[in-house]
Amino acid sequence: MAAIWAPENRYRIWFEIEALACEAMAHIGAIPEAAAEVIRQRGAPALAAIGPDDIARIDAIERETRHDVIAFLTWLAEKIGPESRFVHLGLTSSDVLDTCLAVQLTQAADLLLADLDAVLAALRRRALEHKYTPTIGRSHGIHAEPTSFGLKLAGHFAEFARGRARLVTARGEIATCAISGAVGTFAHVDPRVEAYVAARLGLATEPVSTQIIPRDRHAMFFAVLAVIASGVERLAIEVRHLQRSEVREAEEFFHAGQKGSSSMPHKRNPVLSENLTGLARIVRAAVVPALEDVALWHERDISHSSVERTIGPDATATLDFALARLAGMMENLLIYPDRMRTNLESLGGVVHSGEVLLALARAGISREAAYEIVQRNAMATWTKLGTTGGKTFRENLDADPDVAGHVPAGVLDAAMAMDMHLRAVDTVFARVFGETAP
Repeated sequence: MAAIWAPENRYRIWFEIEALACEAMAHIGAIPEAAAEVIRQRGAPALAAIGPDDIARIDAIERETRHDVIAFLTWLAEKIGPESRFVHLGLTSSDVLDTCLAVQLTQAADLLLADLDAVLAALRRRALEHKYTPTIGRSHGIHAEPTSFGLKLAGHFAEFARGRARLVTARGEIATCAISGAVGTFAHVDPRVEAYVAARLGLATEPVSTQIIPRDRHAMFFAVLAVIASGVERLAIEVRHLQRSEVREAEEFFHAGQKGSSSMPHKRNPVLSENLTGLARIVRAAVVPALEDVALWHERDISHSSVERTIGPDATATLDFALARLAGMMENLLIYPDRMRTNLESLGGVVHSGEVLLALARAGISREAAYEIVQRNAMATWTKLGTTGGKTFRENLDADPDVAGHVPAGVLDAAMAMDMHLRAVDTVFARVFGETAP
C-alpha cells in the first residue's frame, strides 16, 4: 500500500498518462508518430529507473516553479529531449493529477478487496467451526436468549460481504479518466485521446468533467472505507467484551513471551481489538473532508488537493493494516465453549422466559397475564439466585400454581430446551454462506 502512494509510483503513472496521450495524438495525426515513439522509448527507461536523485531533482525544480506537474514535465524533458515539446499538448494539470489519483485509488481498492477476502475466509472458517456452539445472545449488554457463536460470526461475515460489494462498486465509480483540457471542453485535445488513455489504463471516461473529475465519486469511495472500518470496530468491540474477565468466552491469542502489563503480570489485554477500534476512527476521519471536497469553487479550485494528498494514503493504508490485523486476530481467536455454556446457565434459566411466555399463552392464558406470571418468577430467580433459599427459574415455575395448573412439565421441558434456539441455524447459514454451506 505504501508503494502505491510513493512518489516513484505517482511519477510512473503520470508518465504513462502523458505517453498514452501522445500515442493517441499520433494515431489521429495530431503529432508525429516518431515523436510519440521517442517519448515512450526515452521516457519509459527513465521512469523505470527513477530513484532518490531523480525525485530530489524534481523537488528542486518544484521549489522554483511552485508547480508539481510542471516540475515533473521539466525533469521529463531533460530525459526525452526535443520531442518533449509534444508532451502535455492540450492537456491541463488536472488531467494528469485526477487520472493518476483514479489509478492509485483503484490499486488501493484491489489491495483492500484482497484484505477483505482474508477477513471473510477467517470468519467463515470460525463460524462453521462453531456453527452449533451454544452461547448467550445479549441485548443492552444483558443476557437475552441463547444463540450460537457461529451465528454471531455469520452476522459479521455478512456485514463484511456487504462491505466488499460496496467497495467493488466504489472502485468502479472512482475508476474514471479525464483528459479534457482546461475547463473540460476538449478545446485543445480530441475526445478520442481521452478514450484511448482510459481504455489502456482500465478506466472509464468521465462523462462531464469541469477540468477535474467530480468529487462526489471520491466522497463515496472514502465513505465506503469508513463503513468497512465501522464493521471492523463492531467486531473488535465484541472481542473486547468477550475477553472481559467476567465474561471470558473468547480472547485474543496470547503469544509466548507476550506481556500484558508492566506492573501486573497476570494481565492478558485485548490490545489488538483495542488497536482496531482506534484505527477505525482514523479511517472515518477522512469522510467529512472528502464530503467537503465535493463543493469546489466554480469549475475547480485546489482546496481538495491538500485533503486528498493526506486522506488518500492515510485512509487506505490504515484500513489495509486494520483488515490484515483483523484477519489474523479472528484466525487465531481463542474460543471457550465451556465458559459460554457456564455463562448461559448463570442466571438460573431465566433466558428461556420468552418461550415459557408463549407456552402459557398457548395454554389459554392471556398474554398480559402470562407476561406477569413469567416476569414474577424470573425476577424471583434473578434477585435471589445464589442466596440461601434461592431457586432456579424452573423451580420457581414448578412452585407457581398459575403455571403448574396450566402447563404440563413436558411442555416446560420443551420450552427450556436449547435445541429450539439452534433449529434455524442451517437456514441462516445457507442464506449467508450459500445453500451448500455445511
